[in-house]
Amino acid sequence: MQFNKRYFTALSLTLVLGMSSCDKDFEKINVNPNSPELVSSALLLPTVIRSTTNQIADNAWGYGNVVMQYTAKIQFTNEDRYNWGPQGNPYGNFYNAMRDINNVIEISGAAKEQNYVGIAKVLRAHLFSYMTDAYGDIPFSEALQAKAGINYPKFDTQEAIYAGILAELAEANNLLGTTTERVEGDILFNGNVVRWKKFANSLRLRILMRLSDRQNPAAAMQAILNNPTQSPIFEGTNEEAALQYLGDVPNQHPLFTTRSGSFDEYRLSVKMESTLKALNDPRLFAFAQPTTASAAGVVGAVTAYSGVPNGLGDEEALQYSPSGDPAKGGSNYLSRVGLLWACSACTSLSNPTGYQAVLMSYSELQFILAEARERGFITTGSAEEFYKKGINASVDYYRARYTIINQPNIASRLVLNDSYFAQPSVAFSGTTQEKLSKIGTQKWLALFFSGMEAWHDWKRTGYPDIKPGPAAFINTVPVRFMYPGSVQALNEDNYKAAVARQGADAITTRVWWDVK
Repeated sequence: MQFNKRYFTALSLTLVLGMSSCDKDFEKINVNPNSPELVSSALLLPTVIRSTTNQIADNAWGYGNVVMQYTAKIQFTNEDRYNWGPQGNPYGNFYNAMRDINNVIEISGAAKEQNYVGIAKVLRAHLFSYMTDAYGDIPFSEALQAKAGINYPKFDTQEAIYAGILAELAEANNLLGTTTERVEGDILFNGNVVRWKKFANSLRLRILMRLSDRQNPAAAMQAILNNPTQSPIFEGTNEEAALQYLGDVPNQHPLFTTRSGSFDEYRLSVKMESTLKALNDPRLFAFAQPTTASAAGVVGAVTAYSGVPNGLGDEEALQYSPSGDPAKGGSNYLSRVGLLWACSACTSLSNPTGYQAVLMSYSELQFILAEARERGFITTGSAEEFYKKGINASVDYYRARYTIINQPNIASRLVLNDSYFAQPSVAFSGTTQEKLSKIGTQKWLALFFSGMEAWHDWKRTGYPDIKPGPAAFINTVPVRFMYPGSVQALNEDNYKAAVARQGADAITTRVWWDVK
């Protein structure tokens, strides 16, 4: 069979041109519109905020509340007995989130959207500070630079990390508000740039206080307070950094859908019960529920609330009797955690909108200022005034939360009067050390369910007095998390260098700033 030569040539030319045309538009035609290579900052922000804040709330529930003896466990008591192994999170969760934070900075930086860049820098600084407080030395200057060829980042010293964090927060404060783009996807402050500035500067004060036993924070603290226009801080509970959970997923608080059995493993601790009762403190009714065995479970009857000691063995914890009568022991005689945090399967009174995940509160800030004034780091204001504002802000916060979930019996009791502040154990009097002890104790109460912040503050101050329980695996309270096993496996040389510099990878090894 013979082909027509002219026909073959024309056909060949058509095919070549057609193939050339296909090659020319190949990338455009084969782009999946449902899987874009670049995602906007507005789409990245909510997932970053939600995932990291949920991790902080999870750390509070599983470790922070227990190690600081707000709560105690009556089942599966390993956490309460300090049988802690390597901690995969927040390490893994936070570094994953920071990839998206870096993308926000890159995308919005190129678009000259400095509000997004500033928000991302505040988020990144907060996550790094949370991690370094928990683990000590971590990858910082070389972290998340795989695209630049750094697959095995070095571990920076905590001193260097905190210098970088403070610089980043100062930079964020200067960037926020310098452009006019509307911030979308901000589920923390709803695009309110001024509140992000206040969060950045309030965090700076927290961090400066954290370093105060290593570095004198006076000049830096006073500089922030001297310029409220440029460096504003929280001015009320309505401005604090607290993620409001909603009734529906994905913004529903994680505990709301947990199993009732898992929720009931955690109960009010004897430490918290005895402290609140000794102070005649109404937050007892906010932090705990009346025991099932109490007469009708009446809110306001102090005797209806009972806790369990921390650090008991599984059998002893499950059978514990507050009265010492074995016939009146067990979970029915122990108070659950308060209604704000209750799961939907636990009680018909639970409400998904009551709980907020608090990243930093106005109350905490007031206690930082009270300590700073008492120690002579700042000259602004009165230590006693800051101290009283911190206590009132904490109580006011819980009264508002219980009002929102329609629990007037509890809300009406969350009020302080002059007699509360007149108690010798509360009155701002005595030696400087006694005043610092009172500040520390009240700050501990106010930091209930605030991630691991109370733990870090206790490591620095020693307030309140926390002692291991009778069945603890070690005879001292843990002071850091162990690195995840994956770090040792995948970045062994840098891990070993960090351990050699910092000390054994153990829960008893102090981080750099912890010198008490």
